[in-house]
Amino acid sequence: MRLKTFIAATVGDGYIHLTARTFGVGGGMWEMAPDQLERYRQAVVDERSGRKLALVVEEARAAGLETTGHDVLRTAPRGYPKDHPRLELLRYKGLIARKEWTVGAWLGTRRAKDRVEKFLQLLKPLNAWLRENAGVSSAPRTTGDR
Repeated sequence: MRLKTFIAATVGDGYIHLTARTFGVGGGMWEMAPDQLERYRQAVVDERSGRKLALVVEEARAAGLETTGHDVLRTAPRGYPKDHPRLELLRYKGLIARKEWTVGAWLGTRRAKDRVEKFLQLLKPLNAWLRENAGVSSAPRTTGDR
């Protein structure tokens, strides 16, 4: 018999998850379809939209969010410069932001709701960029396979 040790739910443009040890929130797009990925990469190399994404990611990280990508390539994707200033973002096949906390009694208080609401506010610029530049709707595919 196999027991589930992870539960997750979509909340607006993000998700929440709970394990025996952590409570977390996340959002963005874990895995892009090929056409979305190509639009994403074109927008990353575009000077205006690419700089905007780099700023969004920098601000998310400064706010304490982890930003990462799915299935990160070792180098630039085929056809893109290996020395591009936003190479880190080009190497991602998806882009998410997330935050986790150790579970505790605080989960039964308003602090849990406040943390989710704050995260969803911080997530808005990333989701807006993904929708505008990659045609990505984040809600259905944010958690990835766990």
